Amino acid sequence: MKPIIIIRNLKKSYGSNHVLDGFNMELNEGENLVIMGKSGSGKSVMIKCLIGLEDADSGSIEVMGKDILKLEQEEMDDLRTEIGFLFQGSALYDSMSVRENLEFPLRRHTKKFGIIEDTTPLVTEALRNVGLEHAIDLMPNELSGGMKRRIALARTLILQPKIILYDEPTTGLDPITSKEIIMLMKSVQEKYKTSSVIITHDVDCARVISNRMILLVDGINYAEGTFEELASSTDPKVKAFFK
Repeated sequence: MKPIIIIRNLKKSYGSNHVLDGFNMELNEGENLVIMGKSGSGKSVMIKCLIGLEDADSGSIEVMGKDILKLEQEEMDDLRTEIGFLFQGSALYDSMSVRENLEFPLRRHTKKFGIIEDTTPLVTEALRNVGLEHAIDLMPNELSGGMKRRIALARTLILQPKIILYDEPTTGLDPITSKEIIMLMKSVQEKYKTSSVIITHDVDCARVISNRMILLVDGINYAEGTFEELASSTDPKVKAFFK
């Protein structure tokens, strides 16, 4: 499999706090890679460095063959249109309807799609993919937590990204809704052949969704393998994730 993201020896510190201390990672095309780590272990910092929201102290980050640490702002903005991000809190715009939330990225990224006079077919298709076509004219305050997460995923998919970054996709959801979101993520991968990085504390999510996993401990990729390989490890630091 061909790597679509390559991170080498990534380091990021805040004063004396070495959050990332030589982190390495590869994401292959069409793969779901789960990253697990304790709170404060550097998962979110790594994602922010990956999309250029934080500057790494050293190391290299290559996304789709481009060294993002060397890109100009316009080049970085273009690359971000190929990367979808599902925020932990969904991050819908409260003052916009579902339709307007999905139209927003289309109107912002005219360089990729051109000026679209009628966005309804694209919005409807994105909502159909997450099973919420009927919610097109609802406001965010009329949606349940699970519906908001689905709408946020639809907004991500509407830009047809090659890579999707999921930040704790099941946090705050009840077990039934969590399972629905997990299965939706699997169907997205199968339908669109996306490559995904999934940050999660949810062991059930990791078991179902992951093709491969990385355990982030002490600023490095401490352990790497399939769910079954890591879950059967006798290493105390690895076993702690699966209790």
